[in-house]
Amino acid sequence: MKILLSMLLATTLVLASCASTPSMGDDQKLALYRAHAGAPVWGFHYFGRFDSWTDIGDRAVAIWTRPGEAWLLELSGPCSGLQFTPVIGLTSQTGMVSARFDKVLVRNGGAPDFPCTIQTIRPLDIKALRQAERTARDQASGGT
Repeated sequence: MKILLSMLLATTLVLASCASTPSMGDDQKLALYRAHAGAPVWGFHYFGRFDSWTDIGDRAVAIWTRPGEAWLLELSGPCSGLQFTPVIGLTSQTGMVSARFDKVLVRNGGAPDFPCTIQTIRPLDIKALRQAERTARDQASGGT
C-alpha cells in the first residue's frame, strides 16, 4: 500500500510539473487559465481522487479529475503553503466538490491540514489551454 501511495504521489508531482508554465509569473498564469475556463459552475463530481494538480499562485489551483477533465478552483483568499506543498486534498459532500462549501486542503507533513475555501469553480478547456501554454513557452524561448 505504501509503495502504491508513493508511486501515486510521484506521478502526481510529475504531472503537476508538466502542467505548469514556469516562465510565466503567477498573474500571467492565472490570466491564461481564466482565459481558457468556462462559466462558473456550482460544483463537480469527485470520487475521492484526482489525476494531477497545479498551483496558480496562492489564490487558485487547477485540478485534473480525469485526463480530459480539469477545473480552475479560485480560492476566497491567499492559501498559505499552496505553492510549496507536494500534496493537497479536497473536501467533498456526497461525491461533489462545491463552490463556497468545500475546501482545498494544503498538506504540510505532520502538521494539520490548512483549509482554503473554494470561491469559484470553472471547467477548463484543456486542449486550448495546452496549446496556449505551448505558444507561451515558444515565445518565451524565442521560437515561433
